[in-house]
Amino acid sequence: MAGFTMTKVGGFNDSIFGKSAEPISMVMEKDIEAFEQRSALKNIFDMKKSKNFAEKMTALSAMDDFEPVGENGGHPTSEFSEVFNKVIEHETFKKGFNISREMVDDAKFNLMKDRAIKFTQAYGRSRERFGAAALAGGLTGSFTFGGKTFDATCADGKALFSKSHPYFFKPTKNQSNLFAGSFSAANLGKLATAMQNFEGDKGEILALAPDTIIIPNDAGLKYDVFEAIGADKDPDTSNNGFNYQYGMWNVIVWPYLNQFMDLTTDKPWILFDSHFNKTNGTAIWYDRVPLEVKAFVDNENDSARYNGYARWSTGFNNWRGIAIGGVTGGTTL
Repeated sequence: MAGFTMTKVGGFNDSIFGKSAEPISMVMEKDIEAFEQRSALKNIFDMKKSKNFAEKMTALSAMDDFEPVGENGGHPTSEFSEVFNKVIEHETFKKGFNISREMVDDAKFNLMKDRAIKFTQAYGRSRERFGAAALAGGLTGSFTFGGKTFDATCADGKALFSKSHPYFFKPTKNQSNLFAGSFSAANLGKLATAMQNFEGDKGEILALAPDTIIIPNDAGLKYDVFEAIGADKDPDTSNNGFNYQYGMWNVIVWPYLNQFMDLTTDKPWILFDSHFNKTNGTAIWYDRVPLEVKAFVDNENDSARYNGYARWSTGFNNWRGIAIGGVTGGTTL
């Protein structure tokens, strides 16, 4: 949970607005908690807290295989080295709203509550849209949010979704997690297999196990996905043969992706390994400062002012935990 605190500044409690502060604070806190319960962010990004100006994401090369040494043999050592790394700098986000003197005079608490709810909804929606913009930006390597451009490359310097992810120790060899091919039961199996064959920087098999399908809110995609995975029998066979995709997948339908992906020509669909993400950091979200709200009296306008301040960031490190299909020009499945 991102958290929430409210601070009353300079005689706020002694003003006519003081009595409304606690109810408004409770409304904000409950609405933030409700939004976060419904949020897709926690199911896609590894949510972390930060105490620094920026965070450096990195990884170590794999350890070499255990070796047969015979009875009473020594212990061969394996050297680790840092492979690609990535620095993510936190961004500051702000927004505010006013409660007028007239609302307090006329005891219009419902109007005050509505403004507080709109404020917290804007906060939750901004976080959700920022995450969706980042994921969609993985197709190009950058994304724009609020007029500012942000990075959506991985530690290897390539866009999150790319046909040319390099090996750290084999610079002339590449791997792809950007694929063509519309969603179907057959292509689902092919893309999952491609992910399971992804190799680490030394060429080692990583034993990936993609478990999540992420799609925008598109009726055709939803139908195709749930048709492919929604029953334990295969309806296309005369004797309803076993459907091995049944029970393997969590599905995230994320409407916020619709605002950042062009669905007129392509219907992108994403496979994701949530366990690999936790252990290797494919998609990471840092909360540097949870939402802080400062309440004070704006004497010039005879109103109470609520200013919100938060800092967060997101970024991508090891691309191997995610792959996308349905993109024109992608690698053929």
